[in-house]
Amino acid sequence: MEEQDVVKALAAMAQVSRLRVFRTLIVAGPAGLTPGALVEELGLAATTLSFHLKELTHAGLVSQQRDGRNLIYRAVFEQMSAVLDYLTAHCFQGQPCKVVEAQPANRGRSLVKAANAAKAAKAAKAQQS
Repeated sequence: MEEQDVVKALAAMAQVSRLRVFRTLIVAGPAGLTPGALVEELGLAATTLSFHLKELTHAGLVSQQRDGRNLIYRAVFEQMSAVLDYLTAHCFQGQPCKVVEAQPANRGRSLVKAANAAKAAKAAKAQQS
């Protein structure tokens, strides 16, 4: 997956309604949902939903298939998986993401410490290569 594809996918989900649409389609699974079912489930206006589906489709996160007179929208699991794989490989150097809670008073020092640790790990990895 190219960097531009990841940016497009993340930008598409960086909006509350689109994230809700995508999440609803993930839950629906391979069967997908019609626009009418999505409108009913999410309480969005049909025109608003249409706009958000277009953006998600353009980003490759949602597919559309005609079934008779109906359109069926489905989440494209492979695309989301590719985004996560890209982030894991390029942002976390293949390591699992570890969440550490910082104390409010030490937040600045904790962030600097985390950044320095990441730099040291990257330098150590470069020396091993």
